[in-house]
Amino acid sequence: MRHIISILLQNEAGALSRVASLFSTRGYNIESLSVAPTADPRFSRLTLVTHGSDQVVDQINKQLLKLIDVVSMADMTRGDHIERELLLLKTRVADASREKVGELVKREGARVLDDNPASFTVELTSTSGRIGEFVEKMGGLGTILTVVRSGPMAIGRGAQTMATAVA
Repeated sequence: MRHIISILLQNEAGALSRVASLFSTRGYNIESLSVAPTADPRFSRLTLVTHGSDQVVDQINKQLLKLIDVVSMADMTRGDHIERELLLLKTRVADASREKVGELVKREGARVLDDNPASFTVELTSTSGRIGEFVEKMGGLGTILTVVRSGPMAIGRGAQTMATAVA
């Protein structure tokens, strides 16, 4: 089963490396990983996607909480959450298909970032499934030159948050 794990960690050199090492030394794969500072410069939020049974992910979570840099963590897929991924896609589109591409971009809520004769670059923020479908449709209308995906990021619905206070 796919799990999105959100980790609040101290914004210090080596923190990301220690989390990644925990996964690699135990033979767990990280499908995607995103790290950025939070509103508090002492902390960063690391969002990673991994696959495994609930038992395997429970073990990963227990090991993560033992790392000194980890302040708190949550398996977002176990609660009510909002999930989004960013896509940047560059394609070569024949003149005959440009109108169809424009219609697809508009229908899917994507944004054109660069439209020139050599390439067509778009941005789409959506669910992973919808992004995969969009890439497939764009591939049917032109030659895909580059696909850049952020990987899923998630936030809990409602008032639920991860604590940032450190004693």
